[in-house]
Amino acid sequence: MTNHSEAAGTSGDNDISGRGRHGGDSAGHAPGGRSGRGEHDGHDLPGQHQVTLRTPAELADALPYLLGYRPEDSIVLVALHDGERRGRFGGRARLGIPAHADDWPSVADQLAQGLVTGSERRGARPESMVAYLCQEPGTGESGRDVMERLRPLAQFLRTACGRLDVPVVEALCISDGRFWSYCCPGQGCCSTEGHPMGLPGTSVLAAAATYAGLQVRGSLRDFIDRFIPWEGAAAREQQAALDTASMALVPRILDGEGRAEVAEETLGRARQIMKRFAGAPPVSGTRPADLRDDGLLEHDEAATLILGLQDRATRDRAAEWMEGDEAGPALRLWRALARRCVGPYGEHAAAPLTLAGWVAWSTGDELEAREALAMALGADPDYLFARLLHQACNEGLNPESIRRCLRAERTGRTGAEAEQPAGPDRSAPRDAAEPPGTPNRRRRRARTAGTGAPRGSGRHPGVGSRRRSADEAVPGGEGPGRAPESTSERARARRKGGRRVVGEET
Repeated sequence: MTNHSEAAGTSGDNDISGRGRHGGDSAGHAPGGRSGRGEHDGHDLPGQHQVTLRTPAELADALPYLLGYRPEDSIVLVALHDGERRGRFGGRARLGIPAHADDWPSVADQLAQGLVTGSERRGARPESMVAYLCQEPGTGESGRDVMERLRPLAQFLRTACGRLDVPVVEALCISDGRFWSYCCPGQGCCSTEGHPMGLPGTSVLAAAATYAGLQVRGSLRDFIDRFIPWEGAAAREQQAALDTASMALVPRILDGEGRAEVAEETLGRARQIMKRFAGAPPVSGTRPADLRDDGLLEHDEAATLILGLQDRATRDRAAEWMEGDEAGPALRLWRALARRCVGPYGEHAAAPLTLAGWVAWSTGDELEAREALAMALGADPDYLFARLLHQACNEGLNPESIRRCLRAERTGRTGAEAEQPAGPDRSAPRDAAEPPGTPNRRRRRARTAGTGAPRGSGRHPGVGSRRRSADEAVPGGEGPGRAPESTSERARARRKGGRRVVGEET
């Protein structure tokens, strides 16, 4: 519960322990007709800093600091613990707002269930939730229009959490620089036009976060833009290079002996470009840095790397560049390759996006890791390595077990073994082992034949590897894993060209 009587004010000594003030209502309010107590306290910052949040304005201002970035077009749920004392923040979950209202009930159930289940797995079931809906107005809309349009979604979230006996104590809509509360009883304390958001960086929480060394790393769009495929004339040139490379490489990849040669050529070229990236002069800012890397990578080089990485064994060896001096240039290369998966080659982005997510996670950047892995699933929902990494990252597992496996593979590989043609892959996912007459195999063969390029997750009929795959190194990787998003969300991901629509949990 929050103190709506000071929704646009600053923090002070007037908390709502015992009684909340909501205009002239001395009983305060809590969703679902419950009266109660509790400050939204407990955003613990490094060095034992704590900030107490008492009003909707302060909760709205806190959201970027809870996530590490400014969410856009997003549903966010934040778990609260110790409800009878301080309301300490716990896990957070984010999901893209579905474009179709018919999907809202299932999405609300999915997000609520996922956050509660994830919290229970970590040993702390939430006592309550705070919900956020963040979306900018469309053409001809105002922030208030957005708030009213999303009101049913807010109600679906409240009822979904209520069915799990975890009440939503505050639900906020943030749009066009203003915020509204869906939990206000409408007694004159909250304006129908909403309340203006404070200037970024001017709140008590912003000051405490700055003191503790935390920062908001831009907006969600800033993360996405680093992986979005090119458009325009450059994209057409890149597509032509991919078409040419696929005619030459795919027949070799489908041949056992040729596949081993393509793998060595792909990895050797990738190493050369990583050295080129490492030696480039540094620039300031993510956009200039990405443009610099784009200029260092030729169309034909990108095409051969993208196609070569569709082979899973090659991809697994590339995943070994996940630490030390190799990690930074490798991450830059995988980002650049994802941007080159243009036009009909969009599904090919699953491999470089997964590698980017893996390197980011391995080096401690969980924000970029989740975004890259979610976009990999948007490119190919059946890509097993991305699905397993996304699940493991969301569950807070330690990537060290995967690093150990990849280190052992790298150490144990001899030059002679690396040149041997690969045999049948007994660790391949279930769909790779399907008989040629099954619908899935017919669909994949037709898709490959139609473009002359390896598609999807890089699994080619009759091609495999004896080595232990990176899929198996992920905890839980022996099976197909849990799909992190619904069928309708996967369809929207493909329509949006990899735009984030799968959930994330922190």
